[in-house]
Amino acid sequence: MNAEFVKSAVFEKDYPESALPEIAFVGRSNVGKSSMINSLLGRKKLVKVSAKPGKTRTLNFFNIENEIMFVDLPGYGFAAVSKSERASWAKCIETYLTKRDNLKACVLILDIRRLPSEEDMDMLGWLSETETHTLVILTKTDKLSNNQIAKQVRLIAEEVGIDKEHFFLYSSVTGHGKDNVWEALRSVAGL
Repeated sequence: MNAEFVKSAVFEKDYPESALPEIAFVGRSNVGKSSMINSLLGRKKLVKVSAKPGKTRTLNFFNIENEIMFVDLPGYGFAAVSKSERASWAKCIETYLTKRDNLKACVLILDIRRLPSEEDMDMLGWLSETETHTLVILTKTDKLSNNQIAKQVRLIAEEVGIDKEHFFLYSSVTGHGKDNVWEALRSVAGL
């Protein structure tokens, strides 16, 4: 798949000029956003992956086949940075999600092994209030058995109040769920 990094931006004035539909990827620090984007694109190093949380500090734009733009957003909930830096990231994310006309949907990534954090719940609530089309993807399914996956999907659905049928299951390691996620992304992007 032809995919290339376009640019990083913090402020609205620095967003790339483009008419491509955009899909934003958001989630807690170290939930696997960058790994998931690389996996979806069949690439290993397009998006920098780090075991150290809080590595993504800017909005990173990627042109995919001149058809769609992926936007990797800074992770939230990372405690090892200053309050002012976290506030700056939150403002950066909020501005992008509320002002970018190209935005067609937001992919909220949750680790299937854990119940959603307070920050995850805040983000879900905020996306709902702003009527942002949201795809909830449960990642790291390769870490659990099928029985554990079924149990966690039920628990997470109860926690967030969303029917479990609306979740997408995904593994960046095995590629499980890749076709379903791409089908949904193409649909919301109008492709």
